[in-house]
Amino acid sequence: MTLSFLKWLKFNFTNPQTRLLLILTVVVFMIIIAVGMTTYYSSKSVLQQELSEPQHQMLRISMNDIDEVIRESDQIAVKIALNGNVYKFLTNEVQGSYRNITELVQFLETLISSTPFIKSAYIYDMTRESMVAFPQGYSSSIANFPDSDWVGVADELEERPMLVKQRKISTGSGQSMPQITLFRKIMITGELKGIIAVNFKTEQMFEHMLLSSVSDLDSHRFILDTDNQPLYDLGNYAVGEGAVNQVLTQLDGEKLGEFKHEGKILLASQTISPYTGWHYLSVISQESLLANAQKIRNIVFIVSLLALVAGAATITFYNAAAFRPVRRMRQLLSGYDQERISSEQIDLEKIMGQLLTDHAQQAINLRQTLPEASSKFLMDIYNGNMTGNREMGEKWRRYFKEWSDEPLAIAMLSIDDYHAWCERFKKSDHSLLKFAIANIIAELLSGQWRVLTADLGSDRMLVMLQPLQPWRNSRAGTAIGEAISMIPQLLKFQVSSGVSDYHEGLMQLQRAMHEAESALDYRLYRGYERVILFEEISGKQLPENTSEKHEFMTQLTETVEAGRGEEAMKALDKMISRMRYEQWHPSSAMAFLEAVAATLERIRVNRETEGCGLEVSGLRTMHLEAVCDLLRQQIGTLAEWFGSLMLSKDFILCQQMITFMNNHLEDPVSIQEIAEHAGIGSSLASQLFKQEMSDTIHGYFTKLRMERACELLLDTDYRISEIASMVGYQHENSFIRVYRKYKDITPGKYREMMRNRRDALLES
Repeated sequence: MTLSFLKWLKFNFTNPQTRLLLILTVVVFMIIIAVGMTTYYSSKSVLQQELSEPQHQMLRISMNDIDEVIRESDQIAVKIALNGNVYKFLTNEVQGSYRNITELVQFLETLISSTPFIKSAYIYDMTRESMVAFPQGYSSSIANFPDSDWVGVADELEERPMLVKQRKISTGSGQSMPQITLFRKIMITGELKGIIAVNFKTEQMFEHMLLSSVSDLDSHRFILDTDNQPLYDLGNYAVGEGAVNQVLTQLDGEKLGEFKHEGKILLASQTISPYTGWHYLSVISQESLLANAQKIRNIVFIVSLLALVAGAATITFYNAAAFRPVRRMRQLLSGYDQERISSEQIDLEKIMGQLLTDHAQQAINLRQTLPEASSKFLMDIYNGNMTGNREMGEKWRRYFKEWSDEPLAIAMLSIDDYHAWCERFKKSDHSLLKFAIANIIAELLSGQWRVLTADLGSDRMLVMLQPLQPWRNSRAGTAIGEAISMIPQLLKFQVSSGVSDYHEGLMQLQRAMHEAESALDYRLYRGYERVILFEEISGKQLPENTSEKHEFMTQLTETVEAGRGEEAMKALDKMISRMRYEQWHPSSAMAFLEAVAATLERIRVNRETEGCGLEVSGLRTMHLEAVCDLLRQQIGTLAEWFGSLMLSKDFILCQQMITFMNNHLEDPVSIQEIAEHAGIGSSLASQLFKQEMSDTIHGYFTKLRMERACELLLDTDYRISEIASMVGYQHENSFIRVYRKYKDITPGKYREMMRNRRDALLES
């Protein structure tokens, strides 16, 4: 009996049709189980999203209301800073005039009484360390003022006009209480003379924090400052500091998230104020939010089990019916000679052979397209188009099956003096030459490294490296240096490279790319055909020299347009010498050099001179000496041309009109007023200006205003409406429309793009 059963079992498992049936049955069973298990989590995710969204919307409403309170308070602080009595208080030789102090205190009282959320306001004289405040009054020394511990905030205000933070103040009984204060600088003739402190009424300020719109929910809401320190909280669900820190870490900038803490599952949503940088956080107990969803889960699971049973019964029935002809065909084929097999039976084998052929062709196509998909994967990470950890992990496992978990390094390759390279080689050959670079790198490193290259466009190419041997004994910089040293011999041009540190984990790839790019920037100082390691340049600071750069650009424009070429070159040489001595960060140095080139190019284009036509974007691939020679050549050409015009009366009249425009950028000046300043009629002025400057008076005036707007957008925190007023536009919409026409981008997008680029450089 047992022996017969074993023979029957062996016969069925050796039968191909029976094995196929078993595989199909197991696959169907697994699909049904997977459906049953995932239905609950899918429905739970949908419910979480639908029920958590109102929480997030309430956070945004609360954030917008509180930001509006702070904006109104900042406007009050600006009014205080611009008040005449404040100016007298800070500049008069004899301070403490009764009339001045009385009017100043009354002014503060009037402003504070007009708003329900300000408790008091202080004005601190940094020179004489005196204080005037409402309701406290005047104090000739901060030593006599009860609340003066905050005066050290001047260091934090150095890089910003306004700051909102929480501080501790003494209550007089040896204890302290939190106080949220807005600080704003008082600048007089470009110097920091004083500080305004506006103290908020905490409860009135945060009265806009809304309770949950869904009753019976266990929830808690928080407001955290930029250091993640709590400013305010409310709710009926106790959440400790550890849970808050865990929420912030796991959310990592995401709007919604789920996490476990002390055995409980909590749902969190957050929003970050673009104005103050504060975190608005809501934490809700999933148990209270998804009480009914658990019932749905149990029902779905039971239904899934029933479906599994029904599926098993159905498969069993169809096994007997559907595979009976197959088994019969097998028996028939085993009982007949080969010559008696019909053509219909042979067709089954032909069909199977065709399927296998198609599958093999698809596998070949996949192997051919895999390198392209892998390169695009790296480009998406570099460009910031792929930030989801799950998506990155899935594509990594799909494209990089042969790669291990060993640390990775990134090398950023760049063609030296790219503009000259483009002129030397035909555009149709550019892609072929960069493909040749990739092949050289891959061939020379393939024995000891896993290598993947990605063309980033323009002069750049990215190389991802992973050593085949233990990574601590493998130096990526040495390997890249040996590879790029072969490029001049084979392709007759030079390439430089920046190499990152080793990083473990896929999620560190973008950081490694920024490190390699930061190291490559030091080509400016070190020259061509160099390999620069990030470990050699890490830790160097990015200096700020915005105001000095603006002054130099003004001086450069004036000297060139005055025909004083030698003076302009000396000023440039002085700045270059200082750049070398102080070892400016390459990004700051290159920004300065590109600004010089852009200024010279703008002068050339506006005047239609015969300059060399600088390619500003190509300077970043050049050595410092080559950039300096190019700038000196342009300065000499332009200055010589302007020198020939200095004796022209018409040119002098145009320069008078340009000077008047620069001095009245924010005023509604007409063409007639500009012409009157030069002492001629508007018709003649328009004719002369068009003849000498190759532009209309209105067009040139608009260009000057747009250039000034660019500086204000990048270097200040003024709102768009304020900048519009500062460059002569009464309506914000009119300013945005003109700016987009001249710059092909809106003011807000320009500010965001330029600041993101600067922040990325700072982080690297």
